[in-house]
Amino acid sequence: MLGALTERQMQFWEEVEEGLESVKRVYGGDGDGDGKGMDRIMQFVATAKGERPAPVGSGEGHEPSEEHIEGLTAQPLWDVMNDEEEDGRFPWASELEEQWEMIGLELEVQLQLQQQQESERGIFSGDSAWQNGVMGSGWTAFRLQRLGQWNADNCDRFPKTYNLLRQLDIPFAVRGVCFARQTPNTGVLPHSDGRNFILTSHLGLKVPKDDTCYMTVANERTTWQEGKLLTLDTSFTHSTRNDHPTEDRHVLIIDFWHPQLTSLEIASLEFIYDLRNKFESGKIPYRKPKALIQKEQAEQSFAGIWNSLFSNSK
Repeated sequence: MLGALTERQMQFWEEVEEGLESVKRVYGGDGDGDGKGMDRIMQFVATAKGERPAPVGSGEGHEPSEEHIEGLTAQPLWDVMNDEEEDGRFPWASELEEQWEMIGLELEVQLQLQQQQESERGIFSGDSAWQNGVMGSGWTAFRLQRLGQWNADNCDRFPKTYNLLRQLDIPFAVRGVCFARQTPNTGVLPHSDGRNFILTSHLGLKVPKDDTCYMTVANERTTWQEGKLLTLDTSFTHSTRNDHPTEDRHVLIIDFWHPQLTSLEIASLEFIYDLRNKFESGKIPYRKPKALIQKEQAEQSFAGIWNSLFSNSK
């Protein structure tokens, strides 16, 4: 298995496993008393490292990646406004919908400023070339939060929205929070984001009428409605279209943790992805993996014994 990972990857997973021991100590390792503990997280680590088989989808259109938590309910679309049977797992959803006009007004102000300045460098001036390659050039985002970090400058342009989001106690996941635009006559091709432990809500803010704008999730077609949440599991194949000839579609997108994760599992996933971001940004310096050091020491020890045996032979 040592040859299957690069030295940098080996270093990463060693630090993951060491860090998870600290997370377990802080949380007591009991998984909120439900008996799960760290089992599903350690399975996640083994699958992501390639030591366990890749997960198999639970139904049509389900394409989970190797970043996977076993045992979570998998369904393409979620009704977060009708969760009485689940003891109110989404208590923030109703207030977010109630405040949609305030959020939409702040967005409209920014769009009007962009028009007045006749600027092509407005809030939807585009993401990275990589993001455009994934989502297509017709989809762009203005990010309030990404990878667990709030963008202070961007949040300053949406102060009421930002304050509301922080007050609602939403269990934000690692991908983030953004306003997203889909321009006329464009769409996002079918794709899966793979991670089954994150759900995504779209709050409709400006949506073209006449069913010209829609999303397809696992072959089920649905539409956005202004002031309403559309919530999906993006480990199912999904795509979007805006076939209106002149109007953009605008939504607020929020990624949040699957409600069946325990607090221990959430803390573990937050640690893993925060560490990965630090590795990818170069904040963690290289060190030789301990497993390689141990392997080299064992080989040297064996070589020493071997040489001593034959150096003394006649």
